Amino acid sequence: MLLRPTGDQDAGFILELLNSPGWIKYIGDRNIHSIEQAKAYIEERMTPQLYRLGYGNFTLISKDSKQPLGTCGLYDRDGLDGVDIGFALLPQYHCKGYAYEASQKILNLAWEQFGLSIVRAITTDNNYASQSLIEKLGMKFIEKITLPNDPEQLRLYEIAKPSTVQQIE
Repeated sequence: MLLRPTGDQDAGFILELLNSPGWIKYIGDRNIHSIEQAKAYIEERMTPQLYRLGYGNFTLISKDSKQPLGTCGLYDRDGLDGVDIGFALLPQYHCKGYAYEASQKILNLAWEQFGLSIVRAITTDNNYASQSLIEKLGMKFIEKITLPNDPEQLRLYEIAKPSTVQQIE
């Protein structure tokens, strides 16, 4: 799979992803219902962090079909100390190893390219698939937290940069 920064060319895909059942259930309805709204979401919510920090939301692209599969990235979230990793896939690509592969690549970028020493992850209590993946990445549960303007408790995980970083092609 390939990773590229999410941009305007991904608006149709982002529209589909943000309205997928898993996104709405575990991340929340963003009320994005048109290509124009998806472009605005990318420009207002995704692109600024990429320009500010050099990292952000990446679109996962199949090497074979060149189709977008999902997203993965590093996020500087309000109310969270440090940077967290997040991922989301279209339903037809769940449970195929794509999220793990992309997350490993993103963690390697965090350590080697962006100079981060700790990466966190957050998930809802009932998102067992994400919890399993987060733990498979070597992240450890720290505590339950809440973010500003969101009463739902989230599970906070973290991982420190290993002394040697595994290379994933």
